[in-house]
Amino acid sequence: MSTSPTNLPPRGKSGGQRSKKKQTKKKSGVKLFLKSILILVLLAVLGAAVYAGMLYFKAENSILDTGNNKKVPPEKSAKVKPLTILLLGTDHRPETGTHLTDVVMVVSMHPETNSATLVSLPRDASLQLEGYKSNQKLNAFYPAFKGQEKKSGILAEEQMKKMIGKYLDVDIDYVTVLDFQGFRDVVDALGGVSVNVQYNMCHRDSVDGTNINLKAGPQELDGKQALDYVRYRKSMNCKPKTKESNDFDRNARQSEVLHSLIDRMKSFGGAAKAFDVLDAVDENMKTDLESDQLKNLIKAYYDIKKDDVKFMPVTGEWRSPYVYINDSELQKAKQALKDELAGRHTAESAGTKADSSSKP
Repeated sequence: MSTSPTNLPPRGKSGGQRSKKKQTKKKSGVKLFLKSILILVLLAVLGAAVYAGMLYFKAENSILDTGNNKKVPPEKSAKVKPLTILLLGTDHRPETGTHLTDVVMVVSMHPETNSATLVSLPRDASLQLEGYKSNQKLNAFYPAFKGQEKKSGILAEEQMKKMIGKYLDVDIDYVTVLDFQGFRDVVDALGGVSVNVQYNMCHRDSVDGTNINLKAGPQELDGKQALDYVRYRKSMNCKPKTKESNDFDRNARQSEVLHSLIDRMKSFGGAAKAFDVLDAVDENMKTDLESDQLKNLIKAYYDIKKDDVKFMPVTGEWRSPYVYINDSELQKAKQALKDELAGRHTAESAGTKADSSSKP
């Protein structure tokens, strides 16, 4: 487990008095990118020499800085110890003050097999977990925990680690949080993404500033449009109304966008923009990773292959307003994480395709 389980360091601070110029120079996009929901996307393409070279340069020259400078015992180093990280993607944006977790993923990785398993949970899931509200969607727990921080004295991120760890029966070592702005910035830094929009998507809401208006067909999306594409749920204030979507459709679109990002990053143009990508999420991330542990992660997984990263979306049955998790899939996901941590990574996917007739 992390050596600082109850404290997330403030962003951009590493101790000592330094000039603003030096602070800017020492800020590392790599450590911020690795904190993000795109962590496995980066790991999946690190076999490219340009990325491996950059990461080694930054690690060896002590440029990486997560703000947590506590020492990592040798036996807990990511170079020798399997780790599990909770990845949260929130809907927090400059135009809103919300913190709903539209993305909840858990990744386990093993240094000896040089592999990783990622389990994703539906945002509308009803956890059915002892000690936690059953009438609250999964994505509402994080903002609820944030509202309790002053009274409880426990950070929301730590509460999420405890809850999701209990639900998936796994010890979670670290937690990272990425907001919507970070996602948009990454896409824009890569010059957009290529997707095939299956049907028209229209949703307008003056309250939270949402303005989704996508037309069907293959196209290039910028950061704002890509976020609209993965977030779209149902039509609102549009004539004619467009087809509704569900959690499982959104997971599929998220996967499509991530694969497009991988393709962009593997291209020469993507490599040339690598530093822009890594710097893009500078102010949109939070983590409890120690700086040394980040270096260990880079050295342990710099050459991981895409085929050695297994994605397992957990689905279930939609009964408004919740998704009730399929128990057999949940058990497979739990076992997959345990197998990964035990060094028994397998390439086959244990996920189950969502029923296309499921209601949103």
